[in-house]
Amino acid sequence: MGLFSKKDKSPSQTVVQDVLKAKKGERALIIANPETNVIAQELYTAFLEAGTRPTLVFQPKKSSMDYAEETVIGALKSEPEMVLSISAGKLGKDREAIEQPYVIGGSEGGSQSFDSVFDYLLSGKKSVRAVWTPGLDEDMFNRTVNIDYKALGDRCKAVCKLSESAVSVRVTSPAGTDITIGVEGRKPFMDNGDFSLPGTGGNIPAGEVFISPVVGSAEGKIVFDGSMTFADGDALLSAPIEVIVSAGFVSSIKGGEEADRLLKDITAAENEASSMVSKKKFSEEQGAAYKKNARNIGELGIGLNPAASVTGNMLEDEKAFRTCHFAIGENYDGDAPSFIHFDGIVRAPTITLSYADGSSCIILEGGELKL
Repeated sequence: MGLFSKKDKSPSQTVVQDVLKAKKGERALIIANPETNVIAQELYTAFLEAGTRPTLVFQPKKSSMDYAEETVIGALKSEPEMVLSISAGKLGKDREAIEQPYVIGGSEGGSQSFDSVFDYLLSGKKSVRAVWTPGLDEDMFNRTVNIDYKALGDRCKAVCKLSESAVSVRVTSPAGTDITIGVEGRKPFMDNGDFSLPGTGGNIPAGEVFISPVVGSAEGKIVFDGSMTFADGDALLSAPIEVIVSAGFVSSIKGGEEADRLLKDITAAENEASSMVSKKKFSEEQGAAYKKNARNIGELGIGLNPAASVTGNMLEDEKAFRTCHFAIGENYDGDAPSFIHFDGIVRAPTITLSYADGSSCIILEGGELKL
């Protein structure tokens, strides 16, 4: 029996034609693992059918603490128009760029640094459009890709419009989450499945709006009660993980074995930052930043894909209706570099936006959209 159900388009054709809107003659770089071979081959074929010039590269499965193969980094440096990281784990870190970051901007204006060539090309130079799929499997691909992207886009736009002028966000949940984050000056991002312009990209499956809290602003308690990302992969939680946040950073973690596992992985990221300093790969300042940001609250996201469920695979879980997620570690605004970005799901949240004039708006109540 084939991978794809019989529809007008296969999921791969949808990604190539509708999500990336591939044009004849464009170059597409597909980076895959042996575990994602079937999906990668289907995408390769779909690109050929669209008249593009695809290249398929395999590397071993990478974890959040692993480095990408040098050959993969070299392929990215060729700057294809489209990049697809079809990974069972992560793309892998860019060792060279971590030690010598790419920098955009100069002395007259603000500058921004990037510790991977992928981020530099996508968000700095804005020369590529991209798809990345950490943890993708065939069942998820078949269930969650062929959705109504116009409806998804409308939901994303509505949430973004309400979020753009907010100064703070409070999140509560039945499990005990009660945290407020500052977002003044922060731009919300959409993973709406439209990655057709240079400088745009996101996950497949798509379906979330997310924002980076102002560094140092988060205060309160997060109770993860769905699933969690760990250094060696994602998992459904057998018991809630309670995270206390003070002045933007994780101050304590409580719960069962999975809470201990999360703390161990955060500590490993802190130790890696210190190791980079001792090896003279990082300056003292850079090492201190990476170590501190291993406890940063780097993201708040809202799931908006009706085909997604909480399954223990974060790629899908963070898109599921009636959930939100927070990330510990690196953010998306480039001012909190870290070796990690661990997402955790909060079920049935109530999310309230507050504005400078004292008004407020509830966008989720008990997990239900109030748009």
